[in-house]
Amino acid sequence: MDKNTKPYGDVAVKRLERSRAEIIGSIPSEVWENHRTEAVKNINESVTVDGFRKGMVPENVLISKVGEMAILEEMAELALGQAYVGIIVDNKLDAIGKPQIQVTKLAKGNPLEFKIVTAVVPAVTLPDYNKIAQDEIVKQNPDAVKLTDEELETTITELRRSRAPKKKVTTESSGGVGDPDHVKATPAEEITQADKSDLPELTDDFVKTFGAFGSVSDFKDKLSKMLLEEKRDKAREKLRITIADDILAGTTVKLPDILVESELARSEAQFTADIEKMGVKLEDYLKHAKKTIDEIRTEWRPHAEKKAKLQLILNAIAEKEKLFPTSDEVEHEVKHILEHYKDADKERVNVYAETVLTNEKVFQFLEK
Repeated sequence: MDKNTKPYGDVAVKRLERSRAEIIGSIPSEVWENHRTEAVKNINESVTVDGFRKGMVPENVLISKVGEMAILEEMAELALGQAYVGIIVDNKLDAIGKPQIQVTKLAKGNPLEFKIVTAVVPAVTLPDYNKIAQDEIVKQNPDAVKLTDEELETTITELRRSRAPKKKVTTESSGGVGDPDHVKATPAEEITQADKSDLPELTDDFVKTFGAFGSVSDFKDKLSKMLLEEKRDKAREKLRITIADDILAGTTVKLPDILVESELARSEAQFTADIEKMGVKLEDYLKHAKKTIDEIRTEWRPHAEKKAKLQLILNAIAEKEKLFPTSDEVEHEVKHILEHYKDADKERVNVYAETVLTNEKVFQFLEK
């Protein structure tokens, strides 16, 4: 096929409910039949025929083995893969996920007819996200958060207690309630605790056991700054959650099923990995919990829908405000991730890094 030849013929694109698009069209016979050599090569490499090396089976022998229709179907798949890319680009379809492709007519010497249904990125109608963010910043203002003397002293007391000598306190208890005949004595319980009177004195020498502190005053000053920053970080995180929830509530968007299913699949994979880290097989966990994975996925669905919707919102704001990370920023983040997860797929890590960095830029923009 000439490189300037269009990879498809006439197509009609129709928008469907739930953010989907239906594409009905055809590919001229001279275009899709041009894929025969590649189709034969692909099948040749996947079929074993006695007396021939793999990939070296003559075409007539190959056809007698798999049938002419198998060749035509492979040709159609190759042609449709090429045509689909051209169709979504030419028709400005922001397609997501794997399309459902159905061949409606496949005959040598005739146009290849097909129907494709694909999910597309839905339209997102955003509220006034700047006003929402500023209103919440005025209400919460993480930078105005203060650390009280009581909070500082509580932390210092806990640090002193962690270094105090421990005592074993023995208690007797009975383990049953109700009918006296069923009350059973339990073994003495040993509790390890530190007596408040035994807390070490807060001295210059004592605080040096926690790090490079010159004195009690220096220790209190640096601890105060650290605790204040932690408190403000929590306040900022709470602010982001509130802003996100408020924008979510004011946004109109119809979620494609594929985005929700993608979130559910990600949750299931993470859940399975976490369970296996504890040395438990997923099927054993489900049996003990008396639940099926479908029941658990149903429980997860509201959260998955919320997460998918929020990501669409953040993407829409990033697009509108042109808030995207630079290639250097993405590359640096990818390198950092791969240092900790050496076996991770680089392409997926790249997508993940770009998403995380974009989301951070959106929140920083909203917090200004």
